Amino acid sequence: MVAQRSIINRTMRRLRQAWSELNTTLRGNDRYRFDPSLTDHNIEHLRELIHACLSAPGGEIAARAQAAHIGHAYMSLNQQGRMRFLRLLATDFDADAIAIQQAIYAYNQAGPADNLPKLRHKLSKALVAPRVQLLTLFNALPEGIKFLVDMRGELLDMGAQQDEELGEVERDLKHLLASWFDIGFLQLQQLTWNSPAALLEKLIEYEAVHEIASWADLKNRLAPDRRLFAFLHPNMEDEPLIFVQVALCDGLASNVQALLDTHARIFDVEHANTAIFYSISNAQRGLSGISFGNFLIKRVVANLKRELPQIDQFATLSPVPGFMGWLKNQMQDPGTHLLGAVELQAVMAVASEFGVEKNLGGLLGVSAWHQNLQITQVLQPILLRLCAEYLAGLESGKLRARDSVAHFHLSNGATLQQMNWMADVSPKGIRQSCGMMVNYLYDPLTIDTNSENYVQTGSIAMSHEIRELRKERAVKHVKSSG
Repeated sequence: MVAQRSIINRTMRRLRQAWSELNTTLRGNDRYRFDPSLTDHNIEHLRELIHACLSAPGGEIAARAQAAHIGHAYMSLNQQGRMRFLRLLATDFDADAIAIQQAIYAYNQAGPADNLPKLRHKLSKALVAPRVQLLTLFNALPEGIKFLVDMRGELLDMGAQQDEELGEVERDLKHLLASWFDIGFLQLQQLTWNSPAALLEKLIEYEAVHEIASWADLKNRLAPDRRLFAFLHPNMEDEPLIFVQVALCDGLASNVQALLDTHARIFDVEHANTAIFYSISNAQRGLSGISFGNFLIKRVVANLKRELPQIDQFATLSPVPGFMGWLKNQMQDPGTHLLGAVELQAVMAVASEFGVEKNLGGLLGVSAWHQNLQITQVLQPILLRLCAEYLAGLESGKLRARDSVAHFHLSNGATLQQMNWMADVSPKGIRQSCGMMVNYLYDPLTIDTNSENYVQTGSIAMSHEIRELRKERAVKHVKSSG
């Protein structure tokens, strides 16, 4: 969140400089200066300025200049002021309910001789809130589309999806951005060490899965046995929208620390038969919910097959971010029996030696438990089985996987292929998933069928190994109850 705020603030500074050159006649005009918190008096004046901008008595050029200064005003506000600005757009520049009712009535009362297409157009126009016109004017300004992306990011951080007023503005912005960021407008680009430094710097800042520790670390991720692809928008050429990091390997990778080891010898790509997607990062908070990650993976697969025909396996090495949270909830539910009798006896025996509670939670609470062979020998089969159950299950009442990363890959047609014990021993990896990671397999022959089955029925494509791990739970509990 702090990194995202820093990026947005730098964007705002760049926008202020770009927009200040748009119309010098209004530069320094006190009419557009507001208290950072946007006082009640400021609100009244701002309302007048937005009305004047939307009425555009001076034509489109004047409207764009006024919109630029209104945008400047927004950027000069603190968080409280920006929230008040956005609430003003929500309440005072919403669609006219009376006009909508009149348009609906006119359409319903229309006879055969009336011009129905014209009436439909009138109704459609009435449904669009005036604030959408202002947002569209922002888009026409230099780097305006980035301004709007960051504005939606701020709305999401303000809790707009749970706020009726702010939610209206957020949904308008999402609708506009979804059309402007249609997959047909996006450009797939392979980034290398020779790419612009400003763009490479963004990769370091935006990486969300495995932190890029330094420029040396980034250089390692751009080595000859690695690939990095990003989607860019023509109006945001120095801003990646989403990017994927790929390692070329011999077989499935099972440990992310080994994969990212900057001292490891570079693998000879001529002997690579597998492409591992080990990090997929959405770089723009304001584009959340606007999906193009599935198109990214499919295009990258196509590019790699053209470049390296010997690559015949495409898979991920993915985190399981929700596993520990789910497991804690299961352990706190007295009606849930996670362990079979033999498992419980083994856990209790080891827990007694460490002087902790004689249950699964007690062992997981031991400091650095993952480095203790006595504990891991007991927990490994148990946690692998429970993680398989977590990943292969659906959210209650929904046709989607419990885990957000699993949902992303399964909806894109991947197969839940392999679970890897102690694949991420970073503090984050241990905290979120007890160190486990997963390989999702992207088989070009099955991804379309897998995706359709998952989206329509919640059916999860999984390997025989995962199925067997899930069966173990039923077997153990039948035996323990007997």
